[in-house]
Amino acid sequence: MSYSPTSNPRTNGSKQVNAIAGRLSLRKPQRDSLEILNRITEIISLRKGAERGAALEAIRSEYPSVGDFEREFPSLCFALATGVGKTRLMGAFIAYLHIAHGINNFFVLAPNLTIYNKLIKDFTANTPKYVFKGIAEFSVLHPEVITGDNYESRGALLDDVLRCKINIFNISKITSEVRGGKQMRIRSFKEELGDSYFDYLAKQQDLVMLMDESHRYRATAGMRAINELQPVLGLELTATPFVEGTKGPVAFRNVIYDYPLARAMDDGFVKDPAVVTRRNFIAAGKTPEAIQLMKLEDGVRLHESVKVELETYARETGQLIVKPFVLVIARDTTHAAELMTLIQSDRFFSSRYADKVIQVDSSVKEEETVQLLLNVEKADNPIEIVIHVNMLKEGWDVTNLYTIVPLRAANARTLIEQSIGRGLRLPYGRRTGVVAVDRLNIVAHDRFQEIVDEANNPKSPIRLKALVIDEEVLTRKTTTVVAAPNILGKLGFDTGQSEEAAAFAGATPKPVFTDPEKQRAAQLAYDAIRKLSRQPDLVPDVSYISRPEVQQKLLNEVASQFRPAQLELKGIAPTGPDLAEIIAETAKQVVSSIISIPRISVTPKGEVNAGFRPFTLDLSLMRYAPPEEILWAQFLNRNEGHSIGMSQANFLESRPEDYVVSGLVDFPDVSYDDNSDLLYDLAEQVVRHLESYLQQDDVLRVLQLEQRNIARAVHAQMLDHFWMDDSVEYHLEVKQGFTEIRSSAHTAERQAPLDYRAPPVEKSNMARYLFGGFSKCLTNVVRFQSDTERKLAVILERESDKWFRPAKGQFQMFYRKGSDHLEYMPDFVAETAAEILMLEPKMATQMQDADVLAKKDVAVRWCQTATEYSAKHGGKPWRYALIPHDQIQDNMGLDFLMKRFGY
Repeated sequence: MSYSPTSNPRTNGSKQVNAIAGRLSLRKPQRDSLEILNRITEIISLRKGAERGAALEAIRSEYPSVGDFEREFPSLCFALATGVGKTRLMGAFIAYLHIAHGINNFFVLAPNLTIYNKLIKDFTANTPKYVFKGIAEFSVLHPEVITGDNYESRGALLDDVLRCKINIFNISKITSEVRGGKQMRIRSFKEELGDSYFDYLAKQQDLVMLMDESHRYRATAGMRAINELQPVLGLELTATPFVEGTKGPVAFRNVIYDYPLARAMDDGFVKDPAVVTRRNFIAAGKTPEAIQLMKLEDGVRLHESVKVELETYARETGQLIVKPFVLVIARDTTHAAELMTLIQSDRFFSSRYADKVIQVDSSVKEEETVQLLLNVEKADNPIEIVIHVNMLKEGWDVTNLYTIVPLRAANARTLIEQSIGRGLRLPYGRRTGVVAVDRLNIVAHDRFQEIVDEANNPKSPIRLKALVIDEEVLTRKTTTVVAAPNILGKLGFDTGQSEEAAAFAGATPKPVFTDPEKQRAAQLAYDAIRKLSRQPDLVPDVSYISRPEVQQKLLNEVASQFRPAQLELKGIAPTGPDLAEIIAETAKQVVSSIISIPRISVTPKGEVNAGFRPFTLDLSLMRYAPPEEILWAQFLNRNEGHSIGMSQANFLESRPEDYVVSGLVDFPDVSYDDNSDLLYDLAEQVVRHLESYLQQDDVLRVLQLEQRNIARAVHAQMLDHFWMDDSVEYHLEVKQGFTEIRSSAHTAERQAPLDYRAPPVEKSNMARYLFGGFSKCLTNVVRFQSDTERKLAVILERESDKWFRPAKGQFQMFYRKGSDHLEYMPDFVAETAAEILMLEPKMATQMQDADVLAKKDVAVRWCQTATEYSAKHGGKPWRYALIPHDQIQDNMGLDFLMKRFGY
């Protein structure tokens, strides 16, 4: 049977697009490209010798961006940003053309040896990144992969015309043979074919050509020779749809689909690039050598922090651990050698990276260079710093580049293009929601503002989206606003609000204490209260912190840590604030500023048949440098910045191990009473590890600064050693008497919060606004997802004593969805004179959805346990309400809603 363009009706195309997009889990730009190909097959003829001009006219009528094919055959370019998935798209193109149109012969061109080898591997069955995984038509009869190395031995297989055949060739090899004046080897006569392989391919009536990174060989002799194959269709893929001419870049004229980097970043398909500097950094007065050393050292410190974040995320989610590395871009080979010597010397982190750095430059062939860089991605490869001179080329598809330190002179645009091009790929194929895991760091202290300004230039490569959005969206500017508990502002804590966002974060609570000494004592008291929350037998409810016996414990704790700022002078004893009075007032403010939410977890009934087995921590990737100045990161594709490594103002512990233990017992599945010996054993391991390379003072500073990150890293490993007896029964158990209200961050427009009493003009786009002006809300600002939620807030402001919108992790409630256990965050929590309410407004049409009912069941069970617990200690009962959205109006009473929809 031979190919016929009508053997598969084109009406089958849309059906196959849907099937292939689903089986290959195509992203939207990949699916859009496949749908365009489907449409192209409907409006032009996939027939050898079809009239080229008619095909161009038909395509231009629907896709005016196509000015010319730039080939002697119909050829179209799909320009997709780096990291979006061009190889998978090639697989989708081939599967679609084979299944929907009976095309069996494909010719894939690679620009260099590295990409050539990568394509062979990805198109070969049973390899990790096999592009046809899930395509049923290829499950038994895999496509035959014919390469530039084996085509001479594949003659016996070529007669199987029903089989999909993918020819993969390296264009550079063909080019070199033409330039040498010799006949291309591919044109040599082969007896088993009765022809040359080139002529055999040229005779195929259904040959489709796919060109990877086509900008690399558009003008080569090999490309001109390929025109003689006369394929029925050419499909080009590149992230760079132009070639460099004598007068600058020359854009492709056959681009039919353009998905630039700006859209890829907005859609979350690549890392979020950020330029990093020190807060309040001033370059004036510093020598170039000093700035260079500072950038290198800060890059490595940032790298160490990212390394721990990546390991922690991997352990928490069961993913493979990703080992990040730093790319240092040098001026020239001499400079690269100087940097290599510096990094290997005692002056640079005491030679810690002497055997973890490599230098790659023009003395090494490009293919060999790329292979060295590819090896850096392997988890067992020791290299953590790569020094490179030239701009990195295509084919380097590593996903673990997280920190870039550019040290060469270049304008801001060049720095951006060279820096982010190779570091954007995500190690897990998607963004995780963990900032450090999703961010690409470009350390550029001395070029910070210049790069930020260039990134905000509408002509910048990462701002190309501005060309396709309307003026109103283009001029809209946003910032990150923290919805912080009011108690933090009252006690003078840093809420994490940046200076630029402070004007858009609503009114700041008036500090209870203005004197610095009193404020410091109050903050110590608050930290001590947080600790006592983990002792529900002593403080079962937040109101208990005002009782005399608890006040005395707080006084003892604070007095042991508080030291007046003025030292004793010549026999005159230093005077300090009245700690008892400050503690009493702090407790009063805490009681009025939070809702007493117990932490409830699932534990076995009767004898405890679960726990953590003793083990030795793997701390090889935990390498915190001594804390220095604060780093500041500015995201390049949005006006947003934040600090990295800021102190969390943790309560000072009496011994180093307590920092680790205090952080671990914050996890709901860690019981101090049941695991105290193990916790201190693990804490001691961490402290000994830090002491092995840090001074004692630096150990304490790291433990205080990185307490939460260290605890997360240790807890993630503890989960690998958790055991449980499935034969026992379980019940809900209270682990803390009350929990602090968590902050949440929101990207918002640079405008003052709206008045919650009135709906915004665009109610359909509610999530873009922040609201303020509350008197009973326990956070400074609130974001609503619908106007129904705003109306419920109006009711709560009128009829409750206090309320707030919980952030992720506030309740530790999980519901089952298939085989997953997902966290449930109710929309509102409110306290009245008689009870505490958990409220969930929901679309009336969704009230019986499986997810909604599963959330309701876990919430009702949680409220029942909380009520039983509160009843034993004189607290208020809890109730849950699932309220249809159309029943919430400003004139409704809270009692009425609870009577109708409460459980």
